[in-house]
Amino acid sequence: MTTDAAPSLDPVELGAYFALIEVSSLLRHTVEQQLQEVGGLSYVQFQLLATLGDAPDGSRRMTDLADGVVYSRSGLTYQAGLLEKAGYVTRAPSPDDERGVTVTLTDAGRDVLARVFPGHIGVVRDLLVDPLDRADVESLARVLGTVRDHLRANPPRSAAPRRKARGRA
Repeated sequence: MTTDAAPSLDPVELGAYFALIEVSSLLRHTVEQQLQEVGGLSYVQFQLLATLGDAPDGSRRMTDLADGVVYSRSGLTYQAGLLEKAGYVTRAPSPDDERGVTVTLTDAGRDVLARVFPGHIGVVRDLLVDPLDRADVESLARVLGTVRDHLRANPPRSAAPRRKARGRA
């Protein structure tokens, strides 16, 4: 006789899960406050600008941005429109794909990043890094990296790279 027991978490696993959720929520709340106060940016807008700022030429395709920041493509289009209206990015047809759109960081976008980054780093350091010793930070980076890689192996649609159409590179 087989029993199909519902999957469960032991107290340590459940505690780890709830701690992760709570830490993530508390950290994100404070980060969002800082970004809004200093730069008038939402968290997603900051992610988009920071991702573009890390790109060698300051440009990325919209679909690549959506895949990287795990945000719906329609939501990203809306956010990119707001950033374009603010003068922080430009959007143009992709040179590699007539249906694609490339987003490029402007000088004003770099300026707003320069304004928000010091406070952003301060919040992350104060709330996440400083309470831990170096070995704990290294362990946290390793553990979260492992989980991130596992999640990226089977990502939700908003995080999954789009398949290339046949005949296109």
